[in-house]
Formats: sequence, structure tokens, C-alpha cells
Amino acid sequence: MADPRIITPALLREWPLPIGAGEDKRGRGTVLVVGGSRNTPGGVLLAGVAALRAGAGRLQLAVAESTATALSIAVPEAKVLGLPETSAGSVAGELPEPLLELAAAADTIAVGPGLDDVEETQKILETVLEHASAETTLVLDAYALGALSRQPNLLDGGKRGVALTPNRVEAEHLLGRDLRDDLAAEAVAVAGRFGAAVCLHGHVADPDGTTWREESGDAGLGTSGSGDVLAGLVAGLLARGATPAQAGCWATFAHAVSGQRLAPRFGRTGFLARELLDEVAYTIATVSS
Repeated sequence: MADPRIITPALLREWPLPIGAGEDKRGRGTVLVVGGSRNTPGGVLLAGVAALRAGAGRLQLAVAESTATALSIAVPEAKVLGLPETSAGSVAGELPEPLLELAAAADTIAVGPGLDDVEETQKILETVLEHASAETTLVLDAYALGALSRQPNLLDGGKRGVALTPNRVEAEHLLGRDLRDDLAAEAVAVAGRFGAAVCLHGHVADPDGTTWREESGDAGLGTSGSGDVLAGLVAGLLARGATPAQAGCWATFAHAVSGQRLAPRFGRTGFLARELLDEVAYTIATVSS
């Protein structure tokens, strides 16, 4: 495996993001985020707003029925669909027809933010994959990664564009073992196993073995909801037409540098994941311009 390339503004400028097709919002892609149990609806909010900040044209959120009204008020830019939930408040695996219609029409689907039952998530993921178009790209995060670790063949050998955004524990579940010290190599191992681009703690890997490393990230990114923001950024960039590896590199950079921008005001570890959302669009714009 070759040494990782360092993700810098110069590298990203040589790999410009697509704007999207035409001037209509549909041309910048539709992102559907499926997640948000009764107890953790905020993950969907963070991922969804991050997708818009990354430039997606339309946003749809599918969450537990009990949280849908509140979320539609909190994110007025999104269409919000309530989903059946279990007695414990988890999103139930039996998905309604309106969600299947959204999945069939979405450009990018992110599954996982705010889900909290791995067995129900496995059913959700199976159904979403069954109804999504072959051209639809996919982002898996959080409990969706746990579901994937239980059923590794779900992604069908990398035939669709997929990005995985695991933390260290989730990567261990995907590999079925403890992580070793070389995170670039571990990211490659996950990418190769599932035929997907992987963002792992500042490392991005493509299934072909190519790797990149972001060196701006600091301890402050290790905060509740930060991973949801990263997953949403990847989804928004995919919807615009970026490749999974390209979306991973740009999103990882924007995520890390946005934290840097917040540190002078809040300290290295005092900012919140929601505050990253107000920085990522500017961070992407300063590199793109």
C-alpha cells in the first residue's frame, strides 16, 4: 500500500467538486436521511443540515413518528416523514410505502444517524437497498454499520457507490477484530471488504487501495453528534455528483477545518457538533473559490 496522500487545499482544488446538473435544486441532488429514534432524533437533524451545507439541493428526513413534527419545525428546509416505532421508541424495520417511494427517487440515502436498535436497523437497511435505484449512492453510519457487520453481503460487492463513516469501535465490528495502529491500512481493509469508500478518524480509503490523510483534526471533533455531521457532509457531496472517495476527502477536510475555526472561540474541546454546521459551507467555499 502506498503512503497516504495528505488532504490539503491544493489537493482538493485539483479535484474540484461538481456543482450539480443545471440551476434547479433537483440538479444538486436529493438526500434522504433515515434514522432518528424517539430518544436520539438529533442525529438526523445534524446529518441533514450538514448535507444541505455541503450543497445538496433537497433534503428529506425519515424519523420515528413521535419526533417528526418537532423535527419539521427545527429543519423547515426538509420534508419530514414519520416512521412506525417500537414500544421502546426505535424506528421499526417495517417501513411504510411513502418511505419506499422516497428511497426509490433519492440520489443519496444516508442510513444510521440516531438509530438505536441493530436488529430493526438491519431490516431497514435491507428494505432501503431493495427499493433504491441502482444509481443511488449510499452513506452508512452508526447502527447501520453494525447491521452491515452482521450481514456483510448486503452491499453486493461494491456495485453501487457507497461511503462508510465508522468510528474506531464500528470499524472493529466491521473487521471482526481489534484495530491495529496503522489506521490507513485498517481503512483500506474495511474498504476492500465492503467495496466502499471509508472515512476513519481522518483517514480516507478507496476500495482500490488508494488512501488519503487529513492532518487538521483535533480532539474537539470527538464530541456527541460530530460523526453525524461528517456522514451528512459525505451524503451532500455525493448528491452533488462527487465520487465516494472524493466526497470522503472533501468532507473529512471540511469537518476538521471547521473545528479549527471554532477553537479560538470555544477552545480545543468546547465547541458543539451543531456549531460545526455554521462553518462547513464557508470552509468548502474557501477551498473551491
